[in-house]
Amino acid sequence: QVQLVESGGGLVQAGDSLRLSCAASGRTFSMYTMGWFRQAPGKGREFVAGITGISASTNYADSVKGRFTISRDNAKNTLSLQMNSLKREDTAVYLCAAADSRGIPSNRIQYNYWGQGTQVTVSS
Repeated sequence: QVQLVESGGGLVQAGDSLRLSCAASGRTFSMYTMGWFRQAPGKGREFVAGITGISASTNYADSVKGRFTISRDNAKNTLSLQMNSLKREDTAVYLCAAADSRGIPSNRIQYNYWGQGTQVTVSS
């Protein structure tokens, strides 16, 4: 079982940067594909980025490609999301999730474990 705790959210202005972190418990962190999702008020949970366990292959939603970077440190059981050039439409609760998968699913159903989320608010 994996427990996930996000941190690093906050209130920033458009164009600013923010770095989110996700601390994972358990000794099998490297075996899981990890993902970041986000959920804005009144909207569904949206895939943002994902990274595989060992090879650290990555995939991004088109809306964040070129602005966000996902990374992981398997030795420290941590997942990160570097967010640059933030836009108002990036405002959402950001959640990290773990999937028992070799690929990088973008469907939330395929993720087994979730954190509680951290709020990111981007003002203009």
